[in-house]
Amino acid sequence: MSLKSLPTEAEWEFAARGGIKSKGYGYSGSNTLEDVAWYWDNSGDTTHDVGTKRPNELGLYDMSGNVSEWCSDWYGSNYYSSSPKNNPMGPDSGSIRVERGCGWGFDTGGCSPSYRSGCPPDFRNDALGLRLCLSE
Repeated sequence: MSLKSLPTEAEWEFAARGGIKSKGYGYSGSNTLEDVAWYWDNSGDTTHDVGTKRPNELGLYDMSGNVSEWCSDWYGSNYYSSSPKNNPMGPDSGSIRVERGCGWGFDTGGCSPSYRSGCPPDFRNDALGLRLCLSE
């Protein structure tokens, strides 16, 4: 295996939902947000060490909370209304990159695996991070 790069938005959501092992939880790994995420109500306004909450079905931690994560896709607010159904790759260009997941300052509505937002690529703060993918 080797490092690939940032996940696409579709790859990120598939992983957050538990991939082929998904149990259909409302959050990444549980229907109870406190079990799997650091967010507005429990974070103390700071990030926490990865792995201090339960993982999802794929063994991935903090997909519903702690920090939002960059994806490789450009953000398009209406992209998914006309995108391919299987593994969409996002718009070809743009000025805003997709971020997924929930940072420690989000309320419960932002912690769902389906929540999406975006920021300019040069945006930085302490509730935004990244997760690298491996490829076979």
